[in-house]
Parts: sequence; C-alpha cells; structure tokens
Amino acid sequence: MPQVTRRDFLKISAAGTGAAGLTALGFDLAQAAQLKQSFHIAGASEFHSVCPYCAVGCALVAYTKENPDGSIQLLQIEGNPDSPVNEGRLCPKGATAMQLATSARRVDNPLYRAPGSKKWQQISWDDMMSKLAQRVKEARDATFVAQDAAGNTVNRTEGIAFAGGAAFSSEEGYFAAKVMRGLGLVHLEQQARV
Repeated sequence: MPQVTRRDFLKISAAGTGAAGLTALGFDLAQAAQLKQSFHIAGASEFHSVCPYCAVGCALVAYTKENPDGSIQLLQIEGNPDSPVNEGRLCPKGATAMQLATSARRVDNPLYRAPGSKKWQQISWDDMMSKLAQRVKEARDATFVAQDAAGNTVNRTEGIAFAGGAAFSSEEGYFAAKVMRGLGLVHLEQQARV
C-alpha cells in the first residue's frame, strides 16, 4: 500500500470536500465534464475599428460571419485589448456600439418630412443630397456678409454652422474644415481634439 503523506491527505480531502459541496449545490460534475460548448464567434472574421462616439478613439474589434445567402452578419463588438488607448475597455456609450449597428430602430435610408406634413417619407440618396445642397446654398446666399460694420472685407456666412465628429480621421476633419471655410463658415466645431 502506498504511503500517503500529510500534504497528499490534505489535497485529497480538499478536492473531495469541494466536489461534495458542488454536488450539494446542484452541480453534476459528470455532466459538466461531458458538456461541449460552442462559442457564437467561433470561425468568425475579425475586423478592427474605432468607436464613433467621442474624441478618445477607443479601438473596437468586430466579429462577423458570412451567412449561406452571402450576406454578412455582425456577431459581436468589443474593446480591442491590444489598443494602448483603451486596453480593451469601453465606456457605457462604447459598449452599446453593437446596438448602434443592429438596432431594429436604426434608420438606414434617408427620410424626408415636407413642410406641414405629419409623416416621414423615404427618398433616394440623390434626392437627399440635392435637397441638402439646395438648403446650404439658400442659407449661404441669405446670410452672406461681404463687409463688416467697419467696412472690412470678411466674406463670411453666419447662417450655417458645422460640427465634425470623432469618427472623422485627421484627413477627413482637415478636408471638411477646408470645405466649410471655403463656403465662408465661421462657426466650426470639431469634436476630434485628441
């Protein structure tokens, strides 16, 4: 008969007590050993992105899979642990990035409500861009100031403001600011100030 040391006896006793305690709580250790779990992101493609909410620039990892019909399904969005900015953590807003992408209430086509109308109607992107361009031109023409009260040439429009978002890259923010300044805007705000 092999010798059981005091240390071996304590290990066996602790393991037996733990197993008995788990069984008493309703855990079936035999069934748990046979259970095979499949993860919903198993075999998914991994894409890296940036959170669209603020100027911090937290990195995200999005997991997608291709459905049998060829469409792409978003499975999960989480913080990127390799990012020096957020180290895998997300704030409450960033943690809702999945809802931003998959919400049933998400509007994915332009909607237009005519003046005096009580309902929104879906229009094409071309129609929406035409309406936006027309409104920008009308507002610029109506509020353009060529000279200030002292007679200085200012060439500005005070009826339009621009607010850029944190989802802009540096290049997009630079381009947008140049276009807006070209229109004569003086009210510019850019959230991405990191």
